[in-house]
Amino acid sequence: MSVSLWAQKKNESYQLNLHRASSPIKIDGILDEETWRKAEVATDFYMVLPMDTSAARVRTEVRMSYDDEHLYLIATCFHLLPGRYFVESLRRDFTFGKNDNFLLFMDTFEDQTNGFSFGANAAGAQWDGIMYEGGKVDLSWDNKWTSVVTKDDEKWVFEAAIPFKSIRYKKGITQWGINFSRLDLKTTEKSSWAPVPRQFPTASLAYTGTLNWDEAPPQVGPNISLIPYALGGGSKNFTDGTSTTYKKEIGMDAKVAVTSSLNLDLTVNPDFSQVDVDRQVTNLDRYELFFPERRQFFLENGDLFANFGYANIRPFFSRRIGLNVPIQYGARFSGKINKNWRVGAMDMQTADVESQNLPRQNFAVMALQRRVFSRSNIGMIFINKKSLNYEPSDDPAVPVYSQYNRNIGLEYNLASSNNVWTGKILGLKSFSPDKKDKDFTHAANLQYSTRRWLLSWQHEVVGQNYNPEVGYVPRRNYVKINPIAQYLFFPKGKLILSHGPKITSTYFYNPSFKQTDNESIFSYAITFRKQSVLNVYGMHDYVQLLQAFDPTNSGKDSLSVGTRHWWNSVGADFTSMPQSIFTYALSTRYGGYYANGTRFNIGGEVGYRFQPYMSLLVTFNYNDLRLPLPWGETKFWLVGPKLDVTMTNKLFFTAYAQYNQQLKNVNLNTRLQWRYKPASDLFIVYTDNYFPENFVVKTRALVVKLTYWWNI
Repeated sequence: MSVSLWAQKKNESYQLNLHRASSPIKIDGILDEETWRKAEVATDFYMVLPMDTSAARVRTEVRMSYDDEHLYLIATCFHLLPGRYFVESLRRDFTFGKNDNFLLFMDTFEDQTNGFSFGANAAGAQWDGIMYEGGKVDLSWDNKWTSVVTKDDEKWVFEAAIPFKSIRYKKGITQWGINFSRLDLKTTEKSSWAPVPRQFPTASLAYTGTLNWDEAPPQVGPNISLIPYALGGGSKNFTDGTSTTYKKEIGMDAKVAVTSSLNLDLTVNPDFSQVDVDRQVTNLDRYELFFPERRQFFLENGDLFANFGYANIRPFFSRRIGLNVPIQYGARFSGKINKNWRVGAMDMQTADVESQNLPRQNFAVMALQRRVFSRSNIGMIFINKKSLNYEPSDDPAVPVYSQYNRNIGLEYNLASSNNVWTGKILGLKSFSPDKKDKDFTHAANLQYSTRRWLLSWQHEVVGQNYNPEVGYVPRRNYVKINPIAQYLFFPKGKLILSHGPKITSTYFYNPSFKQTDNESIFSYAITFRKQSVLNVYGMHDYVQLLQAFDPTNSGKDSLSVGTRHWWNSVGADFTSMPQSIFTYALSTRYGGYYANGTRFNIGGEVGYRFQPYMSLLVTFNYNDLRLPLPWGETKFWLVGPKLDVTMTNKLFFTAYAQYNQQLKNVNLNTRLQWRYKPASDLFIVYTDNYFPENFVVKTRALVVKLTYWWNI
């Protein structure tokens, strides 16, 4: 590779000088303080979308300042076209593409890999997230800060105060990476202060400019946050006739800033009943499905643990901890030692469950990451799961659990200075008392991404006895090869922004390199200038079953091991332009299926916004499977209407119903959230499950939870 691959970041010349506030700042969305009149202005944004070859048409001005406790920002977002702005609601952490918004991206270690993001939509809904892998934002992260949005006929203004206690940064550093992003849906224009190529998100830390402090950011002294909670509620199972079970609990989380860049998180008797329910899917796959982590305790610096590996090779998956088992306590130490080193250590303890003969278990994870070159890194992880004071029973009727399970891994993550080259090489080994040999996993990928070209290669080798009990590896004993090639054309017309073909092939082999699976897809995507997207495709599938499989996943008969199946299918996806009050996405597919059968699928979502206070969204998925006997004709509906009411940006109500014909269940979940103080909430959560045939209730639960964020 050329030396330029490891050069300094691309936008080094974009500099914003930051000065201490010369007057008090009131967060009111009004630019009338002396500090703002004297502050340097970041303006002259560059267009990222629809094309990245010119200056932005919409004008944005950003000013920043600070005092001993807060970092301040005020962004003035001028209108280019008359008319109302577009937003989903007042709910925190909105969908980026469906809202007029302004976002701040901060690289507080100047390592172009990790950072923080803050912002708001034009109605004042807040956005905050922790940044990882050089350009991804985890919006599940939540912290304490304040902001206000004001509007008039010419502009909308976002003003924010971010406590230094809410973020992590290197002590003594006087330069941060920084960029500002603006999305204006009336003009369908996305822009940024420091230019970002259109193939990358504006969150790409490789393309940040530089924030120059007139002195090192202040050290905030003792930084300890206590977050106690109290909970009460009850649940009842109507199918087994048992009486109502009542729940009364208290617990606490604590955040201790060991330094400005290292954090210690503690939890005692945590409860996560207020977390949003998972969106159900119709499962026609042969392997376990993946649902992301949503629990706050596991999120800050969570990429150190959770992003080790690949999508389907994860040695650590935090949802394995506390799954239907109470967590007693836990601790996590994580953050930056210096510009080059990151460290993470976690220890969690779960209680025993006598009804399942499940012993107390301890989960310990250690991760270390060393930066190399400009943006790449080398990472190491060690995971230890241990059952305490446990000996497996000889009684075949008693469940048996492992005495211990350990994993160790090493990976190298490649990221060039301009983000054009990215990749990873990974090695993992597991240790279990009952599994020896063939317990090693290796994988690697390399991707080349420019405005027109996307070229990617990935391969995986997973051993037969590789055993990550605290991870997510749905398939073992295979070799996988996955090449991808895509090319885009950019016509000069006013209707289409870009179009082009994409070829993806995924091959699976057994260890003897005999093919067991193949999925090859040829697709053609068209992106319109109004940002709607049409994608059409044709695909070929081949499967040799390695285990018995019911192609309907509904408890019917299974296809035999070793049988071979192949088919062709066609499909199309369309996503409407995001700036509409009425939005929709449709997807359909028709073609062959297992056992010379056929499968017809149609799905999507339809949404309508009564902005900014209410949004309605209905997701649906329909599968029509036609197979020979004994399966015959099988039809599955999955329908999920969702009502989201945001009375203010502090008071939210959500009602979510899910009808899953495959699971024969109707789920109703409602949640009222009142953010009575920053990062302090009252939750009232009500859940029902019903039999769909007669709508008779199966289970019912009500939980009331109060949390309070207390800074010491």
